[in-house]
Amino acid sequence: MSTFLFNELIFGPVRSRRLGVSLGINLLPVNQKMCTFDCIYCECGITPHDQDVSAALPTRSEVAEALEEKLIKMKAAGETPHSITFAGNGEPTIHPAFPGIVDDTLKLRNLHFPNAETTVLSNASTLNKPEIFDALSRVDNNILKLDAGLEATFQKINKPRSPQLTLDSIVKNLMRFRQKVIIQTLFVRGEVDGEKIDNTKPAELHAWLGHIRQIQPRYVMLYPIARATPSHRLEVVGKEELYKIADMLHAMRIKYSVY
Repeated sequence: MSTFLFNELIFGPVRSRRLGVSLGINLLPVNQKMCTFDCIYCECGITPHDQDVSAALPTRSEVAEALEEKLIKMKAAGETPHSITFAGNGEPTIHPAFPGIVDDTLKLRNLHFPNAETTVLSNASTLNKPEIFDALSRVDNNILKLDAGLEATFQKINKPRSPQLTLDSIVKNLMRFRQKVIIQTLFVRGEVDGEKIDNTKPAELHAWLGHIRQIQPRYVMLYPIARATPSHRLEVVGKEELYKIADMLHAMRIKYSVY
């Protein structure tokens, strides 16, 4: 299956299944994926092992200028974004100016579209940095990934690039947000590199629900594969199965959305 990269700094707006009319911000190179994970289902493809960390990243001022230009054009065209969303070709929080860019984005949002929300889609790998934690606490929708209940499954699905990135460390950091975090979980099964992968098994779900109980998020997003993935051997988990998992969250009085 083919995958794709975002080829613009500011992209869209696009119709998002989770966020409505979403104007995207890609803080990473337009010609390569740059991430702390190598998730088996990533629409941007495989994370290069020889990532060029010196690749040109947009500066803080370039982001602000491009965003304001786009917001002005949208206003003139009578278009209104529901969300201004940090997404793009990998993990947005690894940009060295991320906290300042968040502040600039909030100011521009307040100036041009005060009713729009600000959103960050992150894999939660950089929460150990106080400046990142604080920046994520300032946005409206702090959407962070939790795709597994057990460490072995986390390693197989998300493939963190650092041995310091463990499921336990991520869960502990997620617990610090409480109601200021939205958890996103992609449920998947299949085979990668000859290994069976399935985060819908009873033991996996039991552990994942335990993490959710500890985190106490604002709500949980449950979703299946919806776009092309690097692997041909992954299966889409059906809506009926997702709603059964959602019932478990309901029993815990945890709010959820199924996509």
